Amino acid sequence: MNSILILNAKIVNEGKITQADVLVKDGIIEQIGANLSGLSADKIIDAAGKYLFPGVIDDQVHFREPGLTYKATIQTESRAAVAGGVTSFMEMPNTIPNALTQPLLEDKYQIAARTSLANYSFYMGASNNNLDEVLKTNPKTVCGVKIFMGSSTGNMLVDDGKALEDLFSKTKMLIATHCEDEVTVRENTLKYQEHAGLTPHARIHPLVRDEKACYESSSWAVYLAKKFGTRLHILHISTAEELSLFRNDIPLKDKKITAEVCVHHLWFDASHYETLGNQIKCNPAIKADGHKQKLLEALLDDRLDVIATDHAPHTWAEKQNSYWSAPSGLPLVQHPLQMMLEFYQQGKMSLEKIAEKMSHAVADCFQIEKRGYIREGYWADLVLVDLQAEVIVRRDTLHYKCQWSPLLGEKLYSKITHTIVSGHLAYEEGIFDESQKGQRMSFER
Repeated sequence: MNSILILNAKIVNEGKITQADVLVKDGIIEQIGANLSGLSADKIIDAAGKYLFPGVIDDQVHFREPGLTYKATIQTESRAAVAGGVTSFMEMPNTIPNALTQPLLEDKYQIAARTSLANYSFYMGASNNNLDEVLKTNPKTVCGVKIFMGSSTGNMLVDDGKALEDLFSKTKMLIATHCEDEVTVRENTLKYQEHAGLTPHARIHPLVRDEKACYESSSWAVYLAKKFGTRLHILHISTAEELSLFRNDIPLKDKKITAEVCVHHLWFDASHYETLGNQIKCNPAIKADGHKQKLLEALLDDRLDVIATDHAPHTWAEKQNSYWSAPSGLPLVQHPLQMMLEFYQQGKMSLEKIAEKMSHAVADCFQIEKRGYIREGYWADLVLVDLQAEVIVRRDTLHYKCQWSPLLGEKLYSKITHTIVSGHLAYEEGIFDESQKGQRMSFER
C-alpha cells in the first residue's frame, strides 16, 4: 500500500498531546490535520481512543548476526522490535567476526537490507589497532563508532591508552562507549572467586561489576572527550555516582557529551537477582534499588538523554550455566515502550516525556535525518498504543529467537496495536507484513 490514513488519534509529540488525523503517502507523513476523513487512502485506521507515538529508536541492540545466529538474527529480532513499537535500531559491532573493517561493517548492512523489518544502522567497532579503518567511516551513513572501555560479550576491549587517545582525538563523529574499568572488575572477580567459590549466586554480580568500575571508566571517557572536544555518548549508565558527569543546563543540541539509560536499569534492582538470577545478569550490572530511583530522576531532569534496551539475547541453556559461566545480557527489545508506559501508569513519567526520551532525543542526539518526530515531510515511523488494554507477557507471544524474557508472567497495562515503519504497516494486531523491509538510516552531519 502507498497510503495510510490514521483517524482520530491522540498524537503524543513534541511536548503535547493533540487529537488529529495523519495521512501517510509513499513512506512520508504528508498531512496532519483535524478533519482528514474525507481523503482517500489504501488503508484507513480508526485510532479512536488510542495514542499515536513516534516510532521508538533504540540506539543500542545486539542482534547477533553474523556469527551467533543460533541466539538471534537480524530478521527475528527486528520482528520482535517492531512488535514492541521499535521502528529503528542501532546495532553493536561485537558480532562474529567483529565489525572492525569497512567490508565487515557493510556485510551487516547488506544482511539488514534483505531481512530487517525495522529501519537500521550499525556501529563501526574500534579496537586497539584499527584506527585507520575507523577513520574511513562515513558519518552520514553510520550511526557512530563503538568503543568497549570495559570487556563484555566478545573480545573487543580497548585498553591501550595511546589507542584511546588516538580514537578520541581523531574520530570526527559520535563515539559511543561501554564504560567499566577493567582493572576494578578483574580485582573484584579474583576477590569473589576466592570468597564465593566456583558456583556463587548471581546476586554477587553488582559487587563484581560495582559502582567504582562504572565511575572510573565513565569519568575517564568524559576526561578524554573534554580534552579533545570529542562527541561522546556514554551507553547504559547504571549508577547514581556517574550522574555528576552529565549536564542539564544546556539544550541537547548543544551537548558534546550525552548519556543513555536502559529500561532494565530503571525497572529491576539487586533484589530481583533472588528470583531471576542469571536472567538479569548484564554488563554493566543492575545495581541496588537506590540507583534506579536516581537514574529516573536524572532522566526526568535531562541529565540522562535517551532510553534504550541494550537488547542482548542468549539461549535459555546458556543462562542456566553457573554464574561465572553464564553470559551477560537479556532480551528486551519487544517491550521497552510498554515498560516505560508502566511508569506513566504509575504516575512517574508523562507520555510526552516518554516520546521525547525514546524518539525525539535519540533522533537529535544522533542527528538522524527526518525521523523521531511526527511532522509533515518526515518518514512515517509511527506506533499506535491502546492504554486501556492489558497484556500478560507469555512465551507464546515472544518473537525473540531465544524464546525467553525476564518479563515472563508480567502484566503490562498497554498494548501495541499498529507499527508503521517508513510508511509501511509492518505490524497490525499481532500480524506482521514483511513484504517491505526497513530502511538504512541517514544522518545530518
